[in-house]
Amino acid sequence: MSTTTEVAELGRRVRERLAERHPGAPVGDLRTLPGGHSGLTYSIAAGPASYVIKAVPPGRRPVGRNDVLRQARVLRALAGSAVPVPGVMAVDEREPAWFAMEFVDGEAIEPVLDEHRLDPGLCRTRMLALAPVLRELHATPTPETSERLDPAGELGRWSRTMRAVPPELRPGSEDLLHTLAARVPDSVPATLTHGDFRLGNVLCQGVRPAAVVDWEIWGYGDPRIDLAWFLLFADHRNFPELGRGIPGLPGEAELLAAYLDGRPAPADLDWFRALARTKMASIMGHNLRRHREGTHHDPDQERLPPTIAAMIRTARDLLARRP
Repeated sequence: MSTTTEVAELGRRVRERLAERHPGAPVGDLRTLPGGHSGLTYSIAAGPASYVIKAVPPGRRPVGRNDVLRQARVLRALAGSAVPVPGVMAVDEREPAWFAMEFVDGEAIEPVLDEHRLDPGLCRTRMLALAPVLRELHATPTPETSERLDPAGELGRWSRTMRAVPPELRPGSEDLLHTLAARVPDSVPATLTHGDFRLGNVLCQGVRPAAVVDWEIWGYGDPRIDLAWFLLFADHRNFPELGRGIPGLPGEAELLAAYLDGRPAPADLDWFRALARTKMASIMGHNLRRHREGTHHDPDQERLPPTIAAMIRTARDLLARRP
């Protein structure tokens, strides 16, 4: 069956299901929604309501980032919690699986990386407002899952990713990986984790975080993994030649204080901050390698080497501060 036919069949199934929710109302066609990073992402109107549809791509197995049912499960688990998420309105487990969630209007902008004209004060307010959302996420009872994200497992995963990048694109990374491996901290009680928690994955309405989106890699594990990743995006200087200097943004220390809300700082946070930089260097190195090998042509990737080098260097600096 052709891709066009597959999409047409998916559209038929979606319209049929939404028509049950909106009897007598017109149901539109699927429209590709830009910005989806996994599976297939569409928008569709049904009467006065708008929905986002996430579906398994034709011919793909529903695993990893393509497991849309897993995404629906965590969204349902968070419904009514202090963590704002889109409501799941319909789930179809037949292959290829899909689910419908409410369309939440808002801006998902990463202040230090994205092109935008937002007021600096608004950026600051949004960043500080997001820290308590992460704290609430880590306090939310978790849906049942056998997956666990512990520090050693995370380091192993990203070490493999880093070492798949040519050595000349990741200067100093071997020393960094060896130091991280020699200092793996003890685990803490596991919590629900988003996996890519930052403003770029949150739809905001004015100063208010309206919906945390992109739950493709949620898990159950060490909350310091999420926290360190969130802090990484606070300072444009972490991203040489990529970052945007915006006056008045909260730094990592201020964001951390907003997350902690008077509680003691977690142990070994510098190790996790170094791990976050290792992850970013690995991701960027992978993208640069794909560009240079011709797998995914994107000349903009040539801007990445200074940031990759800075991520590795500052990660080593953070580990050097540890007694």
